[in-house]
Amino acid sequence: MDYQPVGAGKMARSARRTLPEAAYWKKFQSPVLVKEYGMVTSLEFSPLKPHDLLVTAAMRLQVYNGRTSQLKKSITRFAAQARSGSFRPDGKLIVAGDDSNLVQVFDGASRAVLRTFRGHRDPVHVTKFLPNNVHVLSASDDKTVQIWDIPSQAAVNVFDDHTDYVRSGCAFAGNANLVATGSYDHTVRIWDVRANRSVTTISTDDPVEDVVALAGGGVVAAAAGPNVHMFDLLMGGRTLTTLGNHEKTVTSLCLDSAGGRLLAGSLDHHVKIYNVQSFKMMFNMGYPAPVLSLALSADDTRLAVGMASGVFSLRRRAVSAKEQAAAAPERRLRAGTHAYFTRGSTYRGADDDVRVEQRRKRNLADYDQYLRKFEHSRALDAVLANNRTGLTVVALLQELVHRDGLVAALAGRDELSLDPIVRFVIKFVDHPRYAPVLIQVAEVLLDIYGDLLHQSARLAELLVRLRSKVRTELRVQQDLSMLLGSMDMLMAACKIGVSYQK
Repeated sequence: MDYQPVGAGKMARSARRTLPEAAYWKKFQSPVLVKEYGMVTSLEFSPLKPHDLLVTAAMRLQVYNGRTSQLKKSITRFAAQARSGSFRPDGKLIVAGDDSNLVQVFDGASRAVLRTFRGHRDPVHVTKFLPNNVHVLSASDDKTVQIWDIPSQAAVNVFDDHTDYVRSGCAFAGNANLVATGSYDHTVRIWDVRANRSVTTISTDDPVEDVVALAGGGVVAAAAGPNVHMFDLLMGGRTLTTLGNHEKTVTSLCLDSAGGRLLAGSLDHHVKIYNVQSFKMMFNMGYPAPVLSLALSADDTRLAVGMASGVFSLRRRAVSAKEQAAAAPERRLRAGTHAYFTRGSTYRGADDDVRVEQRRKRNLADYDQYLRKFEHSRALDAVLANNRTGLTVVALLQELVHRDGLVAALAGRDELSLDPIVRFVIKFVDHPRYAPVLIQVAEVLLDIYGDLLHQSARLAELLVRLRSKVRTELRVQQDLSMLLGSMDMLMAACKIGVSYQK
């Protein structure tokens, strides 16, 4: 049987456990704060790499480079506050509304105005491209929802069932015939473009600030007041659950690329992440100002959060080499090349492969080498001579106790070799984790050298210091015991008082 080195990690200690979910979201680090010209009311990443960020603030749209996070271009063709800048699914066009009642479509490359839709009578707060790439959804404070045809520049559908401002809307992925909108009339409506009417109406207790259709289209999440409601459309809009972890109004919602996590931003300065399967909150992020908008890139590596202070935060997640390799397309190697002949050299095998064990010679510490030879006294001298941590020294002392070698290691010493041992005991005897072992060491020292104290002034002085420190610790323990007794009396009196009042 091989010699097992002394382990320095035997002392019990409390450790904070980090769940995999929390560890994943903690990787979004190094936030970059960018000051805009006004409140950041909308954020969206381009669906195409490098996933440029579109920021809507004041009377302009700003596009930031996905790799460098530097300003790439600005679109300033607005006569009033810009609203709800959004990319088309192919990333080539951008649509936005404004407070002058217009809906404009821009060329993403040249920034030229390609289409201008006029039909709303009040500010337009929602603009989205439908999945068919030829229709645009818009919603306005004039209580109407309109579907625009880009080629003909005409409204093909006008829905006017809402009775208050319409401030949110979304399209269903893969279905250009259904759209969802949320209004300040406390309702979420599902519209069928083919039937030109509302097919589902869902009531809430508060004005609806944002709506998102989950993957599959069977569930819609709606932000209303401080809550996020989950509605099952297949059951006629029945409420599945209500997520009430926020303290103030939830202003923005978005999903990750897989659709398994829902992010919610609120005026309480927090962004909370929920699991859409269990409806549990998985993580929480704090920000310096009320959150008005948020977006997560399609590759889940960048998180953007817009705030009422006119600043947006951009966090980036470090991607491991394994994750990059999994996302990269497989490359076919041409026969005869160097890469072809060296293929597989870095393969480390699968989890279920049979591995041939390679045993390497261990490099033992000096005290472990002495322990292996049962030279207990020299092992103790070695661990004390090289300024090792207290935990390492105590671990060796504990090993000596288990071997019944403590007496042999401490006996037969002069005052020079006893000095570092006694000083170590004095230094750490009041340490909660080391005290049980060091008290046993002190007892052995007194048993062996108690009758010889009059022969060494140095040893007698050290033992006096040890006695003084032990007395101080005993007084502290007595004071703590008295304090605990007083607290028990107070708690008992409180319980009696509560029982009397009942």
